[in-house]
Amino acid sequence: MLNMSYVVNELRRRPHRTLVNILGIAVGIALFVAINAVSDGYRKAASRPFENLGADLLVQRAEKYHQGHAPISMRGVQLPFSNQLIPAQDMTKLEHMNGVAASAGSLLLWEFTPGGFRTLLGLDFTQRDLGPGRVVRGLSLGRLPENTGEALVEKHYAKFHHLGLGAMVDLGGKPFTIVGQVEIKQGAQVASTNFYLRLEDARALAGAAPDALNQMALRLTDPAMLDEVKARINAEVPGAVVGSSDSFLELMGGVSLVSSRFAFIVSCVAFAATVLLIIKSMTASLVERTAEIGVLKTVGWTGRDVRTQLLAEALVQCLLGGLLGVALGFLGALALSKLSITMAVPWGLNPLPAMAKAEAQAAQTMLLPVAVSWRLAGIALALSVLSGVLAAWALARQTAGIKPAVTLRRL
Repeated sequence: MLNMSYVVNELRRRPHRTLVNILGIAVGIALFVAINAVSDGYRKAASRPFENLGADLLVQRAEKYHQGHAPISMRGVQLPFSNQLIPAQDMTKLEHMNGVAASAGSLLLWEFTPGGFRTLLGLDFTQRDLGPGRVVRGLSLGRLPENTGEALVEKHYAKFHHLGLGAMVDLGGKPFTIVGQVEIKQGAQVASTNFYLRLEDARALAGAAPDALNQMALRLTDPAMLDEVKARINAEVPGAVVGSSDSFLELMGGVSLVSSRFAFIVSCVAFAATVLLIIKSMTASLVERTAEIGVLKTVGWTGRDVRTQLLAEALVQCLLGGLLGVALGFLGALALSKLSITMAVPWGLNPLPAMAKAEAQAAQTMLLPVAVSWRLAGIALALSVLSGVLAAWALARQTAGIKPAVTLRRL
C-alpha cells in the first residue's frame, strides 16, 4: 500500500533534511554529468581531424624504414621524413584488407627554398569524400585544377604572400597558375598545406612513379574495428605508421588523460558518495521516526507497507536531485564548452617539417566540444533512481527489526 499524500507530508515536515538530501544527490549527479561530458568532449576533439578527412585511419611510412638516413640535400622538393613512398604491394594490401571499406591516396611533399619552405599536396580531385581530397569542400574562390600546371592555394597563405587568382608561382622549378583558394576547416590541419596540386603534377615534381603515394586514408566498415585493423596493418605492412584519433588524444595530455582514464572511477566515487549521503540522512530520519513507525505497525501497517513508503520517499528525493543534477551538469558543460584547447599534430601526421620549428602553425586552437547527450542525461537519472533504491533497501533492513511493543513503551 502506497500513500503518496503521506510521502509528500513527510518530505514537507522535514524541509531541511529533504533539501540536504536533494542537493547532495544533485551535486553527485552534476559531477558525474560534467566529468563524462568533458571526457566525451576531448574524445570528440581528438577525432575531429579524422572526421574532417572522412577517414578512420591514415597510413604512412617513416623515412627510417625507407632509406635508413636523412636526405642529404635540403634544397628543392623532398619527400617528408614521415611520408616516404608506400610500395605498390602494400597499397594493394591496404585496399583489400578485411575491415577496410574504402581508401584514398595522396602525395605530400616539402619544398625547401632559400627563403624557407613550402608544403605541397598532390590529390586526386575526383575523390572528394575520403582523405585529404575533402579539403576541396572548403574551396572559397575559383575552381579545381583541371590541367597541368594549375594549383590551389591555402587562403591564409595566399593572403600573406599576396597570391590571388591567376597569380603565377614557381613550385619545384616549374610554373603553376593559381586557379582557386581553399579555406581549411577547424581541426583539419592534418590536410593543411600551402598548395594543392593534381597527383600527376606532384609526382612529376618528386620524380616519382605514375602510381606513387605516401599517404593512404582508410575508412572502416565498422569504427569499432579500429584497434583490430591497426594491429593487422602493423603485422602485415612492415614499417607502416598508422595514425588515428588516439594519436591526437595522447598528445593532448593533462586534463584529457585524466578525464579519459579516470572519468569512470570518479563517476563511481560520486555515485557512491551520493548513496552514502542519502543512507546516512535517511537513517538519521529513521531513528527520529522509530516511534512513528511503531504506531503505524500497531494500527495495521505491515513491514512491507513501511518499506514501500520509505522507498517512495527515497525515490522522490533522488528523482528531484537527479533532475536538478542534470540541469547543473548541463550548465557546467555549457560553461566548459567556452574553453579553448590547443590541438597539436603528432609528428607522424604533421605536414610541416619538424626542423622548421613551426609548431604554432601545425597546432590549432579550438573550442572544447562539450555537450550533454540525452544518453548521458538518461544514465545520470537512472543512477539517481538506483541510489534511491539502494538507500531504501538499506533502510528496509533496519525497519524490519523495529518491534511495535518496544517502540510504544518509549512513548
